[in-house]
Formats: sequence, C-alpha cells, structure tokens
Amino acid sequence: MDLFNSKDNKTINRLPKDGELYYYDSILSAEMATNYFRQLMQEIQWQQDEVYIFGKHIFTKREVAWYGEKPFTYTYSGITKKARPWTPTLNQMKALVEQESGQTYNSCLLNLYHNGNEGMNWHSDDEKDLAPYAAIASVSLGAARPFAFKHKQSKEKVKLQLHHGSLLVMKGETQRHWLHSLPKSQKVIKPRINLTFRQIAK
Repeated sequence: MDLFNSKDNKTINRLPKDGELYYYDSILSAEMATNYFRQLMQEIQWQQDEVYIFGKHIFTKREVAWYGEKPFTYTYSGITKKARPWTPTLNQMKALVEQESGQTYNSCLLNLYHNGNEGMNWHSDDEKDLAPYAAIASVSLGAARPFAFKHKQSKEKVKLQLHHGSLLVMKGETQRHWLHSLPKSQKVIKPRINLTFRQIAK
C-alpha cells in the first residue's frame, strides 16, 4: 500500500489492520517549522547515538537527545539514557502535539539525521519503559523523508512521505504488529530532525 501521494486527512487510519496510524501533513506552517528547526539545532544537547550490535559498542552518525518531565530512564539497543528537563521549545511543541493528537506525553526522543545517508532499520518502539499501547507522536522538521511500515506476520508494507512540519501518530497495537523504518536515500542532502513524543510508564 503506497500512501506517498495521499491527501492530509487525520481521520483516516493508514494501516489496513492490527494498529492505528494517523498522518497530519502540516500542523505547522513552513515558517514556524523552520523556526522550530533552527531553535532545536541550537538548544538541544545533541550526542551521537550509541548501540550494541552483536556485542559491539557502536557510535552512529545520527545524533540523538532524550528529554522529559522527570529524569526518566529509557533503554534501547542495550543503552540506557536519562532524560534532560524540557526546554522552552520542546514544551511549546509538546503542547501543540497534545492538542492536535488528543493524547498526552511525558517525554521526547529526538533524532538528527544529517542527510539521507543516515536512516533507521526495521524496529518497533516496544521497550519495557514505555507505557503499554500508549500513543507515540512523531514530528518531522527539515528534509522530507520516506517512512515505511511492515507487518510482522504478513510482511505487508505501508509507505508515507513525511514532510516538513508534519505529524505522524501511532496508536493501539501498532508496535505489537508492525515494524517501521526510515530508509536511506542518496537523493536527500539536507538534515532532518524527528521528535517522537512518548509516554514513559510511571
């Protein structure tokens, strides 16, 4: 199922089964999205991500940051991170995302992809630190990038194009039944910031 050219309709569930996926093509004007991008580039304490792959400790080119309303810990790929306090910009964006999605969030994982040579392999956001079945809201700023979902059993795929200032909301049993990825693309030469607002289990 290819949704690259689908219209912005936040009432449509983009998954054919076993989950809920809603896409808001433009929750921010181009000017607002660009301003947020610039602010986050300056105020976020970016660090190279660390992962363990087959027992090897690897630093990625992609940079990340972890923020929240409390010093929550979050463990993925064998690495545990401790949340920094919200910045003013993140607080503003959290309020906007909560208003648009109708959900609440207490933390945010940010990713900085410098160009299309940096991506994310197939995975699910199903770590034990996350509240079960809680929504995950993903805001895209900067370069437009393709994004893909793959059903764990049927292998059926769903593709979208995530634009500057857009919001993607994953709900229900999406993480249980679907994998998602950010494919690499040689055509993308500009950076992208992705903010994933989450609910850590208290």
